[in-house]
Amino acid sequence: MQVRHLPIFGHKVYLKYRPKRYQCPYCDGKPTTTQKLEWHDARSPHTKPYEEHLLRQLVNATIEDVCVKEEVKAGAVQGVIKRRVACEVDWSAYQEIGVLGLDEIALKKGHRSYVVIVSARLRDGRVEILGVLPNREKKTVKAFLEAIPEYLQATIHTVCSDMYEGYTEAAREVLRHAHIVVDRFHVAKHYRDAADKLRKRTMKRLKAELSEDQYAELKGSMWAFRKRRADLKPKERIVLRRLFAYAPELKQAYKLRVGLTAIFDRDLRRSDAETEIRDWIDRVEKSGLTCFNKFLKTLNRWWDDILNYFIDRHSSGFVEGLNNKIKVLKRRCYGIFRVSHIFQRLWLDLHGYQMFA
Repeated sequence: MQVRHLPIFGHKVYLKYRPKRYQCPYCDGKPTTTQKLEWHDARSPHTKPYEEHLLRQLVNATIEDVCVKEEVKAGAVQGVIKRRVACEVDWSAYQEIGVLGLDEIALKKGHRSYVVIVSARLRDGRVEILGVLPNREKKTVKAFLEAIPEYLQATIHTVCSDMYEGYTEAAREVLRHAHIVVDRFHVAKHYRDAADKLRKRTMKRLKAELSEDQYAELKGSMWAFRKRRADLKPKERIVLRRLFAYAPELKQAYKLRVGLTAIFDRDLRRSDAETEIRDWIDRVEKSGLTCFNKFLKTLNRWWDDILNYFIDRHSSGFVEGLNNKIKVLKRRCYGIFRVSHIFQRLWLDLHGYQMFA
């Protein structure tokens, strides 16, 4: 047999060996067996050290890149991945989970072909990929959560998610002891969008009412309005003052938006945060503004799950970070459309250097 081994000084190295064969004289039919070596899998054209070398080269790279660098065929690299990287999580590798994250990504842009990424943030801060589910239906998510061993289910104290009932209800039914936390940044998107829609309507009105010179003085107000007060530059403060002079209702919306963000930024207990947010709702209702009406309905609907953020201040930040990594992986590979391949490649990017370096 001829198998490829690790290169020496940039040159390819091949090993040739003749495996020993044995025959049992005492068994029926006198069957034969072939010698199995620790450093070579009989199905592979490479030694195991060279397969690890290929996997190390594949971390944060594409199969095509590895094929060009190592002068091997794509099928050979894919075979290494299939043999050496599991398609699903090995639960025995974990003693506890802690914080579980649920979110989706689209396999094809604009085609709504969503897959669910199940991830975890461990006590030491490491982010782990636990599963890639073929769809985001509640029954699919629930089946995966039920498949988690009971001793690990007991260690999940928080589930971070966006405002999608398929995730939250599945987690509530299976992980009854865990806190369901609606990500604060998804909440922020709703009330920030509400204020921004009012800004757009106001700017449209001011464009019709003001002269060209007066309206030109409001240039840059969009980004100034979207920033926090502490992040505003002197010129942006001037632009905002001009804008608020023309539209006092916009100043109210800005203060209310900034005020709610400040509540989430403060280190409050859940009960104190509930009091603060109820006071904020009262201020919104007394202001007479209608731009936050839709957000108030959303807030009421997800009230408990939003307030659970203030228990341990967990968010989906680690989930979004992992999703960005998947998007980069997809773009780098010009698309990955099989669930098992996404899990394998993402696991390799997260653990490849640790396992094969």
